[in-house]
Amino acid sequence: MALDPFLPLSSGGLAQIDQRSREIFRQIVESYLATGEPVGSRNIARLIPMTLSPASVRNVMADLEAAGLIYAPHTSAGRLPTERGLRFFVDALMEVGDVNERDRANIETQVLAAARTTTVEGVLQEASALLSGLARGAGVVTATKTDPRLKHVEFVPLEPGRALVILVSEDGQVENRALALPPGLPVSALTEATNFLNARIRGRTLSDARQEMDSLLAELNRDLDALTARVVEAGLASWSGDGPGERTLIVRGQAKLLEDLRALEDLERIRLLFDDLETKREVSELLGRAEEAQALRIFIGSENRLFSLSGSSTIVAPYRDGQGRVLGVLGVIGPTRLNYGRIVPMVDFTARLVSRILGAPGADAA
Repeated sequence: MALDPFLPLSSGGLAQIDQRSREIFRQIVESYLATGEPVGSRNIARLIPMTLSPASVRNVMADLEAAGLIYAPHTSAGRLPTERGLRFFVDALMEVGDVNERDRANIETQVLAAARTTTVEGVLQEASALLSGLARGAGVVTATKTDPRLKHVEFVPLEPGRALVILVSEDGQVENRALALPPGLPVSALTEATNFLNARIRGRTLSDARQEMDSLLAELNRDLDALTARVVEAGLASWSGDGPGERTLIVRGQAKLLEDLRALEDLERIRLLFDDLETKREVSELLGRAEEAQALRIFIGSENRLFSLSGSSTIVAPYRDGQGRVLGVLGVIGPTRLNYGRIVPMVDFTARLVSRILGAPGADAA
């Protein structure tokens, strides 16, 4: 699996940590990932596979704290890993295995079923929802907007003064926009506008239609009355900002983040994360950094500005098209105590499966 470490914490002084210290540190991190609670020297002394007194463990913990890998959340409490400590654990100590058989079967069954019955966007939505359920976090997917050929266009009345313009593409994608109507427009004008556009842009891309806007406008003025022509022009213009290459964001399963709250500070952290996820453009830009790296990425807490207040982690991997080009990323956003060892291979496997569905070379997910 291609894993791109974010910070080189395994170099320098941290690389000099001896085996005993690493084992104690590993127990602190694994306890935190399992329970979210601090762990004390007495419990660690019972857990580690070597004979050490609680006093000896406390001495090692003091060294780890001085190195910035752990901290005490309260006076006389146990210790928790810092974000720096989690990064060191992920880069240097975490053992990443394969996806377990149950998760593999769930992912393959549901994503492949979606591929047989829905569009590419539907497959991505299913992958996002599936990762959310398996990882107990929010599933996220970024996708690059394509420019498919159009199959059908229709103007549908909503209420006086408003209509819905619907575009259906040949690959089954459906998009719609609300449209303000000119005063005094008869309902029959919507039917006329629908027929006009279907006769001229079916089988063409929206980009083609925009490029031919001048000639279309000439036909509008010649063949349609002024009010109907304004409806057609507004319908085309409503898509003018959605050109191909623009990144979109799919988020599923935010409610999963509420299922394992342990304290009021957890609730506040999740509230802040929900606020972050509402700023979809900034989330897309963050995840775009993983697209540029073209490898699985792990962002922990304040390593990214957007999630620094909520203290959240992001695990994302790129998926590719039939030419091997990165189309977007998919993965999980959740608390810093995500089960990294389980979720990293799960995200990587799902990304390779989606790539295989999209025909990427060398993307065998089996």
